[in-house]
Amino acid sequence: MVYVSRKEHFNAAHKLYNPAWSKEKNAEVFGPCANENWHGHNFDLIVTVKGMPDPETGFVIDLKKLSTLIRKQVIERLDHKNLNLDVDFMQGKLASCETLVVEIWKILQPEIKTISKYGVLHAIRLYETPRNYVEYFGE
Repeated sequence: MVYVSRKEHFNAAHKLYNPAWSKEKNAEVFGPCANENWHGHNFDLIVTVKGMPDPETGFVIDLKKLSTLIRKQVIERLDHKNLNLDVDFMQGKLASCETLVVEIWKILQPEIKTISKYGVLHAIRLYETPRNYVEYFGE
């Protein structure tokens, strides 16, 4: 099995806030991430596709096509946006990285099949900071 990854970057703002809780409980649980004036991150998104290479091209997936897909389906919808207010697929959801990575998977997983006969989505890794990231395998 060969694993091929593409890294993309976007900037976005959000706040962690559960509307069912009081302002005090949100501050207790989420700390400064519950700031009512939002806060931002420089996100790195790594998408990994696995499979055996196409015998005609040697590719599991064409990385140019993968990059275009990620940019059109995900980055353009997230970059310089407020995750809580501006992103259609995050409406009504807590804007945590854990939720975001699952929603990105739901977008990319069926689309990967349209650009690769030999690869399937294996993992998505989303860095919120250089030291904090979440990873999702579609499970």
